[in-house]
Amino acid sequence: MLQIIGRNKDKNTRAAIRWVKERRIEFQFIDLDERSLAPKEWTSIFQSLDDKEDIIDKNSNYYKKNGYSWRDYDPLEEVKEHVEMMVIPVLRNGMKAHVGWSESWVEENK
Repeated sequence: MLQIIGRNKDKNTRAAIRWVKERRIEFQFIDLDERSLAPKEWTSIFQSLDDKEDIIDKNSNYYKKNGYSWRDYDPLEEVKEHVEMMVIPVLRNGMKAHVGWSESWVEENK
């Protein structure tokens, strides 16, 4: 089953939810404002990424305000601690995951 991991107040997350509902694709929504991901969920997402930096939203206010552009950090640990600097939505199906909204990824992996 497709999972959409994001925030209700995020426009890209809402667009993803609307798109899958219109196509009657079965999905589960995980709102990061209501609950955090389990360690196995994080592992599944991180293992499917080619570049671990892809999960970091370098345009987010949190990233800019806290100086991550010049700081050395582990992207995986920082995202676990501060989900506000993560690119959302994260699309996940089984052990495959994609960061950011992509209609084509959903079509290929539904």
